[in-house]
Formats: sequence, C-alpha cells, structure tokens
Amino acid sequence: MQHAEENRQFVAQLKGVTKKIGSKTLVNGLTLDIPKGQVFGFLGPNGAGKTTTIRMMVGLISITEGDILIDGQSIRRNFEQAITRIGAIVENPEMYKFLTGYQNLLQYARMVKGVDKKRVDEVVALVGLGSRIHDKVKTYSLGMRQRLGVAQALLHRPKLLILDEPTNGLDPQGIRELRDYLRRLCREEGTTVFVSSHLLSEMELMCDTVAIIQNGHLVDVRSLKEEEGAAEAARNIRFEVDRPEEAAALIGGTAGAEGVTLSAARADIPELNARLVHAGFRVYAIRELTVSLEDQFLQMTGGEGIG
Repeated sequence: MQHAEENRQFVAQLKGVTKKIGSKTLVNGLTLDIPKGQVFGFLGPNGAGKTTTIRMMVGLISITEGDILIDGQSIRRNFEQAITRIGAIVENPEMYKFLTGYQNLLQYARMVKGVDKKRVDEVVALVGLGSRIHDKVKTYSLGMRQRLGVAQALLHRPKLLILDEPTNGLDPQGIRELRDYLRRLCREEGTTVFVSSHLLSEMELMCDTVAIIQNGHLVDVRSLKEEEGAAEAARNIRFEVDRPEEAAALIGGTAGAEGVTLSAARADIPELNARLVHAGFRVYAIRELTVSLEDQFLQMTGGEGIG
C-alpha cells in the first residue's frame, strides 16, 4: 500500500532504463522519479543520453532493458494508455505554415478525442498567443512557433509535458516568456514539465529540480528551490567591511581581502550587522556565497561541455 502511495507522487518513473545500439550503450541503467507538479530539468554534457532518454519516454525508440512508467502506465506494456498522458516537443515543433495558428490547433484537435473549441481557446490564452493566433504561421517568429507547439502539446491535458531543448534559437525575451508560461502551466493546469536544456542559468531560474546525467548514467538529482526550514539553515555569508581582521574578532568567521566570511542563519544577519555598525565598522555589502548550478554541474561532470 505504501509503495502504491509513493508511486502516486510521481508522474513518471524510469526504472533501470538502458538503451544499446550494437555494442554501444547510450543510456545505462537510468533510474529516475519525476515528481508531480514541478518543472523538472534534465542536464548533461554532449552525448550524455538526454535526447535518447526522451525518445524512449515518448516511444520514438525502443527500450533495451528496464521500463518507463507514465502516471503508472508502462510505455513497454501499455503504450497507448501511457502515451495519452504525455505531450511532447522533440526537436522543433512542425506546423502547417500556410495555415493560421488557430487552424493548426483545430487540425490537431480533430485527431484527439475530447478536445473542443473551448479547450483550444484555453491553451491559446495560456501560452499568450491571443493577439496573433489568427495570423498565418509563416509570419511567426521562432518563439511564437515554439509557443504554438506547446499549445498543441497541451490540448489533450497531458499529465506530463516533455520539451527537448525548447530554448534553442530563442532570444532572451523568448526564453523569459517560455520560462514564465511553463511556470504558469504548473500552477494553473497542474502539468508537470520535463525539460532538457544546455542553458544552465535559465534552468536555474526555470526549474524546481534538476537531474544531471553523464555517459548515460545518473550523476545527481538536486532541488533548486528553498525547502521548508531553509531560512533557519546556516549559510555562508560575507560582510564586506573596512578593517576585516578587527571585524572577524568581533563577530567570528574568517577575515579576507573582501571582508569577513562566516556561517550564519538568515535570521542572525540583522543582529550581526547591527553589532558591526554599533562598533563603528563601515558595512559596504552583505551577500550570501552560493555555488551556482553551472559551478555544480562543472564540478560533477569534470568540466565537460554541455548540450
């Protein structure tokens, strides 16, 4: 019973998934749980097996060993039931360029049971294409075509939306728009988004959790959002002050050229600052020293390229 309850927390589960082509192993025993209601990132160097994994998840290529469950349904044994729970864009969304965006969505809606015009209007509003949806797709920018592709993938209310490198070719504004409406998807539709990307800084802003793979193996899974109790947890804080050696003697920590670094809870920072100011120190800045996702990634993968 407890095992079934655990499974309900996850929209997708990869269980020992392996893909071999000839003597080459592209993905090796990958086990990964994707929680419901998150934007879940998938990172790895070039050739790590990201796209291969996604192709297995959507049934474009076969699984050599292991299994993938989508909302409890096996891709290998119950493909039709599993695939109806997925919306996906693998590589670039393909559209009829001579039709309008709306006509494209209606054409797709005819192929899917239970999708009416009301639902088409809902997804148009959700991805912010209302003002251009009746223009021909050939007039759309890349970012707009990407949004139309997401709208199409969402028509049948999938539990899981899979996007393979969705930010490729987008300008900064397009990337920000993508980030905003993916987060809206989670909030308003309860859709889980599984996204691979090589833009680490964007993944840091976009995702709740990231999984990192290298050479077809899972390296790490880590949360990017502050969890409950994180405000009370100790963190590395740097006070940029004059006379660092004397300041360190007052509040503890290590003096350096840029100031004093010490471990402190967030709630302690105002008191430490007040002590410094009261003692006559000039406090120029207070900042938390964090390791970026990019630094963590490079540490774990030995500095290999990303993609």
